[in-house]
Parts: sequence; structure tokens; C-alpha cells
Amino acid sequence: MPSSVIKHYSYESTKRILYITFVSGITYAYKSVPIDIANMLKAAGSKGSYFNHFIKGHFKYTKLRKK
Repeated sequence: MPSSVIKHYSYESTKRILYITFVSGITYAYKSVPIDIANMLKAAGSKGSYFNHFIKGHFKYTKLRKK
């Protein structure tokens, strides 16, 4: 299901980094994210709600770029 908040996301399992690009074009790298969290984001019916409840405020992040 498309998200009105998240444009794209990917997970780098070797580094445990979750990359999320928001519809604004800004990409963030969330660090030390367990694979279970990344898999549940993929399975979530509402990516934005899942992000707000289980990722936002729970992991350190770095702002990467705006396309």
C-alpha cells in the first residue's frame, strides 16, 4: 500500500541502517535498527503510523539529503 508520508525505504542489514525517504524528498538513515523493525515496516498497512509508533524517537538518525 502506498504511503502518504514515506516515499521509499530500504534496509542495509549488515550495518543495521534503515533508510527512509519522505515525500518531502528528505532521506534519513536510522541507526541500529533491528531487522524485525524493518520487516514490520514493510508489512505494515500504514507505513506512516508504524514509523511514528516504532521508529520515530526510538533510533538515532542522520539527515542525508533532499532530492
